[in-house]
Amino acid sequence: MRFQSLVTTASVLAFAGLAAAEGASDVIDLNPSNFETLVNPEGLMLVEFFAPWCGHCKALAPEYEVAATALKEKDIKIAKVNCVDEADLCQAHGVQGYPTLKVFRNGEPSDYTGPRKADGIISYMTKQSLPAVTEVTATNHEDFKKADRVVVVLYASSTSAAPVPEFSATANKHRDDFLFGLSTDDSVIETVGLSPPAIVVYRQFDEPQTEYPYPVASATVKDLEEWIKELAVPIIDEVGAENYQTYAQSGKPLAYLFLDPTVQTKQEHIDAIRPIAALHKGKINFVWIDAIKFGDHARALNLPEQKWPAFVIQDLTKQLKYPLDQAEEFSAEAVGDWVEKYVSGDLQPQLKSQPVPEAQDEPVYTLVGKEFDEVVFDDSKDVFVEFYASWCGHCKRLKPIWDTLGEKFAEIKDRIVIAKMEATENDLPPSVPFRISGFPTLKFKPAGSKEFLDYDGDRSLESLVAFVEEHAKNPLDAGVPVQNASQEEVPGHHDEL
Repeated sequence: MRFQSLVTTASVLAFAGLAAAEGASDVIDLNPSNFETLVNPEGLMLVEFFAPWCGHCKALAPEYEVAATALKEKDIKIAKVNCVDEADLCQAHGVQGYPTLKVFRNGEPSDYTGPRKADGIISYMTKQSLPAVTEVTATNHEDFKKADRVVVVLYASSTSAAPVPEFSATANKHRDDFLFGLSTDDSVIETVGLSPPAIVVYRQFDEPQTEYPYPVASATVKDLEEWIKELAVPIIDEVGAENYQTYAQSGKPLAYLFLDPTVQTKQEHIDAIRPIAALHKGKINFVWIDAIKFGDHARALNLPEQKWPAFVIQDLTKQLKYPLDQAEEFSAEAVGDWVEKYVSGDLQPQLKSQPVPEAQDEPVYTLVGKEFDEVVFDDSKDVFVEFYASWCGHCKRLKPIWDTLGEKFAEIKDRIVIAKMEATENDLPPSVPFRISGFPTLKFKPAGSKEFLDYDGDRSLESLVAFVEEHAKNPLDAGVPVQNASQEEVPGHHDEL
C-alpha cells in the first residue's frame, strides 16, 4: 500500500482562495488537438464539459477554479472543454447536458458523482487519488484521522488477518464516500489503546471517535457499510444541495427544522431540537434548512406561511408530509410531541390538493388530490393519467396531444377516463404505490385492477391510442356493452337472439 500526504481541507481552500484572488487559473483548457495528449497519460484527471451560457456552469466556475489550485498541490489535474467551441469533441464523449464532469484514468472515463462545491470536489478527487485503503503509520496517523468528515481506520495485527479482506471490499465499494485506512503499526495501535483487530470511525461532528461495537473478526461488508452509513449522518446538520442525496438514499423519514439563518436565536433552536434528534437517531434523520433560501421547498412540504421556525416530517419513500401546525406556537416540546406521534403512527399525512373543479367540461378530466382515490380507483373504468407541472416544457408540448386523446374517447367517459393532474399542487394519497419523480409521468390503471402500468413510449397520438387499445379492459367501441366483474351491463344494449 502507498500513502499520499493529506492536507486538511481548510488549509488547501485557504491557499486556493489566495491563488484565485490573484487571478491565476490552474484549470487546463482542452480541445481536439491536445485532449488525448494531455488526458491519456494522466493516472487521474477531472474534466468538465461546459457551455458558456449555462447557468449551472457559471455557478460551478469559481468553485472549479479553487479546487483546481488546491488539487494542483496533490498533483491532481483539472481541465475543461468548451462544448460550444468543441461540439464534436463533447459529442464524442457522450455529453448530453451541462455541466458534465468525468473522471479520467489513463484516458478511460467514468462519471463524476461528487459535489460541485470546491471543498467537495477536493475531497472527492483526493479519495480518487488514494488507494481504496491507505496505509496508516505513526507518521501520518494524526493527519489521516482528520483528513475528511468521516474516516474509517482498521487496526490489525497483519494485512492478511480477518477482517482485512472484508474491510478492503467495503473500502472499494465506498471509496467515493469515505476515507479508509489500515494500520498494522504497533506504535500506532499502542497509542490508540485498542487490541487488534479494532475498527474506529473518526468524525468531524458529533462524537469524534466511535469503535465498532461487535466482534470485529467476523464483520462482513454488509455489517460494516450499515454501521458506517449510520455514523456518517450527523444527529442534526444543515441540509442543502450538496448533502441532500445522503438523506434521500437512506430511505429514512426526514425531519426538517426551517430557520431564518439571520436571526440570533438560530443556534438556540437547533440546540433545543438536538436531544429529540438524538433520541430518534437511526429511525428519523433530522436537519435544519435555510427557510429564506429554500422557501419554495417549505411550501412543497405543505408549510404555506413564511413563519419561522417551522417543522415538518417527510416520509421520503412515500413522499408523505406531516407539517406541525404553523398556527400553533413553535417550541421544542411541540416538536417532541409531534415526533412521538409520528413514530407511534398516530399522525395522518397532510395532503395538498387543489379545489375540486365545479365542472368537468373538457375532454380531459382535471384530477385533484382530494378525489384521487374516488376517480382513479373506480373499478368500473380504465384510467389514463398525465401527471404534469405547469412550468414543464415537455408537458406544454404534450398538452394538445393529450387533449386530442381525451376527445377521441369523449363518447365513452363511462368506461375510460383520460385525466391530468398538476403534481406540484396535489399530493398523492398513501393508497398509491408510486411517487412522481419527473414530468410528464403517464400512468394507466386498467378497469378492475389496482395496478398501474407505466407508459414509456413516444408521445405521439398514434402511440398513445395504441397503448390504450392494448391495455384497456373495457371495450372502446360505444356500441359494445361493458361486461366485466366490476360494472353491470350498460342499459340499452342487449344481444339479439
